[in-house]
Amino acid sequence: MTRPVVLVTGAGGYIGRHVVQALVERDADVVTVERNPADAPPPPGVRRIDADIFADPGDRFERLGSPDVCLHLAWEAGFVHNAPVHVERLPQHLDLLRELARSGVGRLAVIGSMHEVGYHEGPVVASTPTSPLSLYGVAKNALRQALEIELAGSGTVLQWLRCFYVTGDDEGNASVFSKIAAAAARGERTFPFTSGRNLYDFLDVGELAQQIAAVTLQDEVTGIINCCSGVPMSLGERAEQFIRDRGLDIELDYGRFPDRPYDSPGIWGDATLVRDVLEREAAARDAAAPR
Repeated sequence: MTRPVVLVTGAGGYIGRHVVQALVERDADVVTVERNPADAPPPPGVRRIDADIFADPGDRFERLGSPDVCLHLAWEAGFVHNAPVHVERLPQHLDLLRELARSGVGRLAVIGSMHEVGYHEGPVVASTPTSPLSLYGVAKNALRQALEIELAGSGTVLQWLRCFYVTGDDEGNASVFSKIAAAAARGERTFPFTSGRNLYDFLDVGELAQQIAAVTLQDEVTGIINCCSGVPMSLGERAEQFIRDRGLDIELDYGRFPDRPYDSPGIWGDATLVRDVLEREAAARDAAAPR
């Protein structure tokens, strides 16, 4: 069986490093594109192209080859929800993906975000209306809508990987959990916090990488796919768990900060589709195992 060729953008990022490893474990032929040659070399067996996907000349698509699927993880300032770069870069993201489709890439797997949805209470499904309330959410939502229109009727299939609240590998992100760890390292005994009552869908980055890799390497489930746990948990409960797991000598000072006005009281993903993908993958792996 031919190994699928997967081109990965943003492979050196917070999520990308884990996804590349998950793809390698599945015997995919992985090609990463990096704009900083000084970055750490990729894992064994992974090919790397040194290029700026937004600034390189028109021959970049010839240099990127003919992958079976492009997994587009590249994004800037993902933890700074109202950074102007989200909307400033949007045309370049669209141009890149549009040209990859025109060059013959059969499938685009693009990372999305729960922040596309905006204010919503309850589980999120593919058909849940979106009304984003941050520049990050606006940019992701606009990119998805544009791709849905442009790719309709073309030979390129879209998989939109809508991620929820990612945790783990906390030194590599800028989440509230990394801030708690940093405060404890400075010797602070309390950490100013929100009410902590909001319910979110938390997923460890390693588990998220497994989901992304599994979805990317199959083409039966397409469209909007929630990458999530499907289980709501309060932010306070998850933060307390983080403190216990790390053995940190710090306490949350609840109510010091107001809850963000664009955060829902409770929002989580419907994990039906991604669970189906993982179950099919496990069944195929079991069927192929030597007896």
